[in-house]
Amino acid sequence: MADHRFPSKIAFEGYTYDDVLLIPARAGMHPREIDVSSRLTRGIKLNIPLVSAPMDTVTESSLAIALAQEGGIGIIHRNLSVEDQTREVNKVKRSESGVITDPVTLPPEDSVQHARMVMRLHNVSGIPITRAGGKLAGILTRRDLKFLDESSTQRIEQVMSKDNLVTAPPNTTLDEAEAILNRAKVEKLLLVDAQGRLAGLITMRDIGRSREYPNRCSDERGRLRVGAAIGVQDYERAEKLVRADVDVLVVDTAHGHSDAVIETVRNLRTKHTIQIIAGNVATAAGVKDLQEAGTDAVKVGIGPGAICTTRVVTGAGVPQVSAIMDAASVAEVPLIADGGIRFSGDITKALAAGASCVMLGSLFAGLDESPGQLVLWKGRRYKEYRGMGSLGAMVRGSAERYSQAADQPKKMVPEGVEGRVPYRGPLSEYAFQLVGGLRQGMGYCGVGSIEELQKNGRFVRVTAAGVVESHPHDVQITKEPTNYAIEYNMDE
Repeated sequence: MADHRFPSKIAFEGYTYDDVLLIPARAGMHPREIDVSSRLTRGIKLNIPLVSAPMDTVTESSLAIALAQEGGIGIIHRNLSVEDQTREVNKVKRSESGVITDPVTLPPEDSVQHARMVMRLHNVSGIPITRAGGKLAGILTRRDLKFLDESSTQRIEQVMSKDNLVTAPPNTTLDEAEAILNRAKVEKLLLVDAQGRLAGLITMRDIGRSREYPNRCSDERGRLRVGAAIGVQDYERAEKLVRADVDVLVVDTAHGHSDAVIETVRNLRTKHTIQIIAGNVATAAGVKDLQEAGTDAVKVGIGPGAICTTRVVTGAGVPQVSAIMDAASVAEVPLIADGGIRFSGDITKALAAGASCVMLGSLFAGLDESPGQLVLWKGRRYKEYRGMGSLGAMVRGSAERYSQAADQPKKMVPEGVEGRVPYRGPLSEYAFQLVGGLRQGMGYCGVGSIEELQKNGRFVRVTAAGVVESHPHDVQITKEPTNYAIEYNMDE
């Protein structure tokens, strides 16, 4: 509400996560029965509302794979060459599939030496061998190569398996494939059409993983989903990522409510049918302009991140809960709350404010799967973490995200810092705690789905004393729980 003394200057009072609590309501179901699925974009569903930030100390293929297996999605950062970024996307898309419709193949005339290199490059243990027109000729597996010298100059057709191949028609289901593989005691099932052409591949490993991760976030072909960040007017990068079958493009800028971002979204929408996310914004006007341009989701958050200094360096921003609520007032596409999440309860608050999912940076930076370096400091383990607006990240390539030139480091104006975060172990265990806290929070609010939480969640404003009361107090913690990290003073 505007201040009556300065009606044209003070728009409203802004709230962030520590400023509010959700009001408990009558519950009618157990937390484990609560549905935590949501939407990343208009066209992509998430089984858990967690998205990893496109930061160079947070998301590359390892973390993206682990998060997609749990039901979320990772966004590969763009502080990479186009070739390296598409390679990271390919690692995720090829990591596991229900049915591999475009397996890596080689001709029988190729060399064994080249086949070994291809196997290492794509991390596969077997390659179908095809002749002209895709006709299946055999399969080359590590078993065929086991007793061959690394420098062997033999051709593939001299050593490949070509007799009694285990095959099935293209419409074979995973259950049928598993039965065939078990009977034949092999690990790979070649799918062959009526003309003898290779139509796909099913592996026992992928069948096992589909059982192990029932909530995995996968595309219509059974491959794990993954997104990738691009810059303003970075159409060449976008084109190559689309060809690599990335699931969503994220137009990733610090100030998404700009003519350049809006134009980029319009041009991408004209050329591609792929899902598009744009951001970041902090107002309803920003959301309205981006969704009118054709985006399928909007990222909300100007300066709330743990390593972000945008608000203090520039003086601009909106506290996160208020930004989400303002954005939600006009949103016709899913909103992604980006930044400021410190505890699982903040996720519940972000969703209640109107977000469909949350983007995490600092919480994921401490995981095994993040690319940041593991360091020891005063006997404790940490992982390096930096903002994409930090000087180091901008020099590496993210300066354009902040509308700055990358060729003059001394003339850059950083909007982030470099630091370290506590080591948090494997993603699977940490995501369980985050989602568990969300389920419990939704249970306290008496809602059974995120849609209900958005509709029925109500906040109470909290005083500074209320924040203190919310945390453990008047006690010295002797055993740190996995879902509540004790803050350590790094300067001690």
